[in-house]
Amino acid sequence: MNKAFVREPDQTADYCPRCGSKGEAVEAETLRAFLSQEQTAAITDPANFCPSPKCDVVYFDCFGRAVLTDELPRGVYPKDPTAPICACFGLTREDIEQDIAEGSPTRTRAVLEKAKTPAARCRQMAANGQSCVAYVQKYYLQCMNARK
Repeated sequence: MNKAFVREPDQTADYCPRCGSKGEAVEAETLRAFLSQEQTAAITDPANFCPSPKCDVVYFDCFGRAVLTDELPRGVYPKDPTAPICACFGLTREDIEQDIAEGSPTRTRAVLEKAKTPAARCRQMAANGQSCVAYVQKYYLQCMNARK
């Protein structure tokens, strides 16, 4: 087939310029909570969060400009596995592992319930501006599957 008739895939602003992961759109409110005024001004709207734990890009824009993990004032999950999975209520991977070891997901359930309340301030506390529920459930299941 003639290459003139084959459409090349579009590389859009939704993909991390470093690792190619699909970005998660973040609002200005989240950027202001994690970045300095100078950093926030350097990233254009719409900005994205790179969810890949192995990539050092945290935020990026459609021009390929990025903020790296070492440029943040604190570690964020999933970039830093020691950072709380739930930034609002402080649930860590260790808490989940301890729940599984004890055979009762007390801490995990409590945080999942709190995540449904107005006390959850995900837009200001979570690096991706979204609820931690998916991350918590994913890590819990990974730990449960590892026990089998």
